[in-house]
Amino acid sequence: MRTLTTTQELSEFCETAAKASYMTVDTEFLRERTYYSKLCLVQLALPGDGEAVLVDPILGEEMSLEPLYELFRNRDVVKVFHAARQDLEIFFVEGGVIPEPLFDTQVAAMVCGFGEQVGYETLVKRIVKAQVDKSSRFTDWSRRPLTDAQKEYALADVTHLRVVYEHLAAQLAKSGRSPWVEEELAVLLAPETYVVKPEDAWKRVKTRTNSGRFLAIVRELARFREGYAQSRNIPRNRVYKDDALLELASTKPRNEKELSRSRLLLREARRGEIAEGILASVTAGLEADPAEFPEVDRSREKLQVNPALADLLRVLLKAKSERFNVAQRLIASAADLDEIAAGERDVAALKGWRREVFGEDALKLCDGKVALALKGENVEIVAL
Repeated sequence: MRTLTTTQELSEFCETAAKASYMTVDTEFLRERTYYSKLCLVQLALPGDGEAVLVDPILGEEMSLEPLYELFRNRDVVKVFHAARQDLEIFFVEGGVIPEPLFDTQVAAMVCGFGEQVGYETLVKRIVKAQVDKSSRFTDWSRRPLTDAQKEYALADVTHLRVVYEHLAAQLAKSGRSPWVEEELAVLLAPETYVVKPEDAWKRVKTRTNSGRFLAIVRELARFREGYAQSRNIPRNRVYKDDALLELASTKPRNEKELSRSRLLLREARRGEIAEGILASVTAGLEADPAEFPEVDRSREKLQVNPALADLLRVLLKAKSERFNVAQRLIASAADLDEIAAGERDVAALKGWRREVFGEDALKLCDGKVALALKGENVEIVAL
């Protein structure tokens, strides 16, 4: 088990990797005590019986990851991950890079009929016919030295992944569904996926009120919290939690004495910079122009869903999922079906490869051009 701790070692490995058709990648990180994930380890493996290494940015504090980022930009080498979302966010935040071309085995597995959001261990068991030792999964990856068990666990995440990738890639090539996976990866490859704007942070706060003034205060409190958490690299809940934020939006404290009456605010947030930020946010919300009040998207609540049609669409979706051996959730969500049953047509399930697999017949069902019939244990589409 080779661990790379210098820029030179990493650069030499990346030069070798640049000659390969693909490489598998995984990371170990911590996020419990920070806003941004703390990268603790990068695992890399080359095809077949090629070398697998650990890249340790903690032991190698002077090491630059730029050779790895340069390899990520190399479009001649496919970068293979499993459930890549968090890994990609780390590399985007740390190095401003998104690995391309990208292959996500979790997405590919859904297209290949392995179920919804299938786990890595399940794929290894079913494809590699091996077991993954889970005992090191929840260890503190920031502590050094790493144990041999931790290193073996970490390397297994990329060595088994080679076999999983080659199996899924071959299956996709045979079925002609590689473009389906590429379409699904578009979101992961978009930089905006990993950018959290403080001005939009209020949209994640769950509230049932439609009051524009209340929402304006929520927006300003969420904006301050997000910006403060980002600048200090601490979890947003360490500043104040959502329930405290909603309490503040309701009570509207104008000075520290009123702020001190909060039941839910953390003690350290009742003074200093956080207290000043809260009071300034409340004032900004109270003084906001009504023309600029935020509005909660409640369009789904106004949908006139035909429940009988929605049920028929669910039957159709299940039949299509079984016929094409693709996870139902990947084809259409419950929300998609409700929107279609309410007459909406700007729906993901009616676009791209989904339209071919499901959308065309879904629209015909809505227009009364086809019916569903049971033949034995199978649901069949009958033209009317």
